[in-house]
Amino acid sequence: MKNTLLGFVRAHWFLIAAISGVVWLVSLRVYYLLKPWLPLALRLMMRRRWSRRMRARHSGDWPILESAGYPPAWFKGWPQNRRFPFVLTHDVELQKGLDRVKQLAEAEMSLGFRSSFNFIPEGTYKVPADLRKWLEEKGFEVGVHDHRHDGKLYKSRATFVESAARINYFLRKWNACGFRSGFMFHNLEWLEDLNLKYDASTFDTDPFEPQSDNANTIFPFWHAGKNNGGYMELPYTLVQDSTLFVMLEEQSNAIWKQKLHWVASRGGMALSNSHPDYMTFDGQKPQLGEFPLHHYTEFLCWVKKNYEGEYWNALPREVAAFCRQQILHPQPDLPAAKSEVKSDVLDPQSA
Repeated sequence: MKNTLLGFVRAHWFLIAAISGVVWLVSLRVYYLLKPWLPLALRLMMRRRWSRRMRARHSGDWPILESAGYPPAWFKGWPQNRRFPFVLTHDVELQKGLDRVKQLAEAEMSLGFRSSFNFIPEGTYKVPADLRKWLEEKGFEVGVHDHRHDGKLYKSRATFVESAARINYFLRKWNACGFRSGFMFHNLEWLEDLNLKYDASTFDTDPFEPQSDNANTIFPFWHAGKNNGGYMELPYTLVQDSTLFVMLEEQSNAIWKQKLHWVASRGGMALSNSHPDYMTFDGQKPQLGEFPLHHYTEFLCWVKKNYEGEYWNALPREVAAFCRQQILHPQPDLPAAKSEVKSDVLDPQSA
């Protein structure tokens, strides 16, 4: 019986894989259809249990995928003789996240960092023009996050084209050049309909995302579009805060430190994606699905202390512009990036 079953699987592996893919896609659509009516506690319980299984299954390729560490042929180094760019991005998903944007930005400014905030243009909240202006005046970047963040952006080609017109409207209105899809769904060819300089909807490795196909690189890459167009793709390379602290319930940021140390050793791009929605401020006790801001700010302090003078705290648009220039209009080799590894960062727990 066992041999018969194995024989059937071997003979029909492609069909089985196709059916599994369809079942997974249908399950996702059902989940996002029911999500607004599912209690948060129930959703967290389901996702945490699933995340634990995925972590065990992918222990060999997460959080570090060794094959993602090879530099592309066009890469000649980073500006300012830095080892790696340190790119901070935030997706704002709910009103409570919007209410915490200034607090998070001020925390970053106090440590000498700047970041990008991605807002949903037609979701459950309205983005105040004065907030966008304040961020830009302080040196931050504003990007567009999905359309409505309801899991339906890629439901069909017609749905995407309709949303693309609205997304392009907000890209112009907000003077933005970057985009990230909700739930990290991505179709790089369809994104050609958007007037982008860069997209940030992919990742080097992340088995916890519903569309978990890896970009398999810790470097930005160029997506060539029609009519000599295209855009830079900036995969995030540091695990999302929601995965680390909410789904996996980690009690420290050691995985961030471990991954950044590896990325820096390969000269790649350290790009994070965190959410003010899940952070608590002013010493408040975290509620269900939240974690203390200290996990994030302590990580920034650790990077600042252990990699001083070695990282380039760049906005996503700056990294995209630099890489686009190198790919489409190659320049002479840049000064070699620093390669020495400090002994005090070999242990990610050190601070």
